[in-house]
Amino acid sequence: MNVTKFESKSHDNPDEVRSPNKTRVEVVRLPGFTLGRLNMEPGWKWSECVKPVVKTDSCQVSHVGYVVSGTITVKMNDGTQKTFTKGTSYTIPPGHDAWVEGNERFVCIEVMSAEQYAKPA
Repeated sequence: MNVTKFESKSHDNPDEVRSPNKTRVEVVRLPGFTLGRLNMEPGWKWSECVKPVVKTDSCQVSHVGYVVSGTITVKMNDGTQKTFTKGTSYTIPPGHDAWVEGNERFVCIEVMSAEQYAKPA
């Protein structure tokens, strides 16, 4: 990878916004890169909020990101699960469900899945 242009954009003024139930995905496109700020409200669960939009049995997107705030638990199709909290960087392969833990909004920055996440099938 090589960066060839000096540029910045704010997620407060994103190029695209997707808003499934209890979800806000703010997509920013920079030359050669797409980043997403994902916001999930308390009570959010992928299988209830995003599944109806993407129409797959489990999330089929690969994720690489960083947790800004809140807590989320991810359960892989094979039953293994992990909980991610503020300050955690993560990778998640396709084939999972996830849900927000507690009463705090979950916010993360994703550097791999932003272009596809929560797009209608």
